[in-house]
Amino acid sequence: MEATQQGTSKAWISAVWLLTLAPWLPANAQTYPTRPVRLVIPFGTGGSADISGRLTAQKLSEALGQTFVVDNRGGAGGILGTEVVARAAPDGYTLLLGSFGTHTANPSLYKKLPYDPIADFAPVSLIATVPNVLVLNPSVPARSVPELVALAKATPKGLIYASSGGGTGTHLAAELFKSIAGIEMVHVPYKAAANAISDVISGQVQLMFSTLPSVLPQVKAGKLRALGITTSQRSEAAPDIPPIAELLKGYEVGTWFGILAPRKTPRAVVNTLAREIRRMTEMPDVRARLHGLGAEPVGNTPEVFEAYIRAELPKWAKVIAAAGITPD
Repeated sequence: MEATQQGTSKAWISAVWLLTLAPWLPANAQTYPTRPVRLVIPFGTGGSADISGRLTAQKLSEALGQTFVVDNRGGAGGILGTEVVARAAPDGYTLLLGSFGTHTANPSLYKKLPYDPIADFAPVSLIATVPNVLVLNPSVPARSVPELVALAKATPKGLIYASSGGGTGTHLAAELFKSIAGIEMVHVPYKAAANAISDVISGQVQLMFSTLPSVLPQVKAGKLRALGITTSQRSEAAPDIPPIAELLKGYEVGTWFGILAPRKTPRAVVNTLAREIRRMTEMPDVRARLHGLGAEPVGNTPEVFEAYIRAELPKWAKVIAAAGITPD
């Protein structure tokens, strides 16, 4: 009888001890999430990053039963908002909508970046990739990538290409193209993509790499000629445009958007989020919305996402250093 009472007493003490510790238990020991989650988008409202982030926040809210609040923290090429998440508590309640710029280009563009793209973040899942497309003014006598390369070699520095600014994805796409093709072209940076596109249409410059949604209407209208997309697979939004990689081995560029958390976020939380993002990218309405942006839904594991970022960093560091690119 005494032994039974002692056992009951010990069990009661253990239960009280666990309840006392409950507020300090790691997030993966409790049901996640138990309160609203903040998703920091390090860009302004209205762009493809913002739309992708808001769509993800909505679907995660529906799947996990808690509000995912979007917090736009634009500025300095995505650096300001990205730093906010790098310094946040690693508890799963502050997440980042990361991108090609924040985690691939910025580390090589800026000498004193206030975050480390690897050490400070736990990749969760890639949401989507957005191909750029190589477009020409129709007066340029090239109807394929090999013809353009031959033309450029025949007229060194005779072709002028536009971009939406030094160090942007459209600029880097062109520099990688030059490097692999072994050609020279003259770069003219613009303050806005719309102005660059307008000057390619008018013939002020001969060509540019642009996000697919920005130029697809002009391609369909015959105002621009599309030679290829920058991703390795054809886009469902424009299946007739071939990948440049089919004609120029080793060429691949993809603007991407994905979810990341502070590095020491509990693995169980990261896995929960990754699982729901993968489910989200299979939903017909989500796929249709992303395709409407010219994006290709992905959804992958934290391990695959991290390996992707690690592989992209040295690739673009080499391109940026060789071209001497600095941010505008």
